[in-house]
Amino acid sequence: MAKFRYVFTTFWNDPRVVEEMTAEDKNFFLYLLTNESTTQIGIYQITKKQIAFDMGYSMESAGALLQRFRDHHELIKYNEDTREIAIKNWGKYNLNRGGKPILDCVRSELKEVKDTSLIKWVGEGIPNESVRNVYVSYYDTSNVTLKNEEPSKNAGSYDTSTISGQKEKENKKEK
Repeated sequence: MAKFRYVFTTFWNDPRVVEEMTAEDKNFFLYLLTNESTTQIGIYQITKKQIAFDMGYSMESAGALLQRFRDHHELIKYNEDTREIAIKNWGKYNLNRGGKPILDCVRSELKEVKDTSLIKWVGEGIPNESVRNVYVSYYDTSNVTLKNEEPSKNAGSYDTSTISGQKEKENKKEK
């Protein structure tokens, strides 16, 4: 299946792009939107070293651009530990149509995201309701999973039969 990304011509007329970005910023932003690592969901894993190599920059320049887009432009989030990048408003331009193939692809890719806080951040900017609901259900599910793993005052209200069943199997194997 061919992999491609749309870049709307209105990119060049966007007031933020025209007034706030340098030529280097525009080039870097286009790279973030279209590089080989991009996914359908706007969250993907990429290293600073890969960015530097692809763009012909030093590691320091790549890091400085990531920081600029995170702190000044507030268009991305980058998790240093997981090396995942999330692009704000990705869904505004890339997820405006739904349908089963798109929803299946989104579900599949959301499962691969390590920093689930990025899912909510990108999901908030998706105008298509059916696609946004997939994002919402994913990070809602992530929160429930976290609640199951950490004991709370309402621990009895969560189904832990799977966990206790696994422990029983492990105990039998040890004997």
